[in-house]
Amino acid sequence: MSNLFSSFDPSTPSPLWTNWISLMLILLFMPNKFWMSESRNSMTKLILKNFILKEMSFIYFNKQFMLNLQTIFIFILTINLMGISPYTFTPTSHLSVSIAIGLPIWISLMTYSWLNFTNLMFSHLLPMSTPPTMAPFMIMVESISNLIRPISLSVRLSANMIAGHLLMTLLGNINEMKTIMLIGLMQFFLMLFEISVALIQAYVFSILMTMYSSEVP
Repeated sequence: MSNLFSSFDPSTPSPLWTNWISLMLILLFMPNKFWMSESRNSMTKLILKNFILKEMSFIYFNKQFMLNLQTIFIFILTINLMGISPYTFTPTSHLSVSIAIGLPIWISLMTYSWLNFTNLMFSHLLPMSTPPTMAPFMIMVESISNLIRPISLSVRLSANMIAGHLLMTLLGNINEMKTIMLIGLMQFFLMLFEISVALIQAYVFSILMTMYSSEVP
């Protein structure tokens, strides 16, 4: 299994540093406006931006924080899609990277909330209609569930990215000539599945962050 998980080592055999070169690919999708009318890429960006804004505004609408959530969505989606490219390392498959994305946002939200709305945050720790005898236990449960939020976000993102890459690695290790055509077809559909997973995980991460931020007045 060590060879199987070696694909997640933060290194590449290529001397060209394909991870850093792949970062320049995003410039191909963000050209300057040289046309009098909107280009296809500009329309795609506009549709994606409106989709994110529409989905998040149902849960929580704050123009200042909404821009940050849109940036997080685009950032995670770009990293996930770059990780599908050959000879590139997937940063979001490592827990340290995903925690580095979610933990600072969660800490900033909690710090702002507890410093400015202390009574309201205490009220969130105890659900309504809780019996007095169950109050200490419920406060402890709510506190633990609140503390593990950044960990659950990070583990969900990393685990889903690892699972798809492991399947692609297993299929790529099959070298029998009789199954090359079948494996090629399976890898094609698995690649489509990986693209959808990259999009869904970025969407889920951003939506959960929106739900957590909605608790902040």
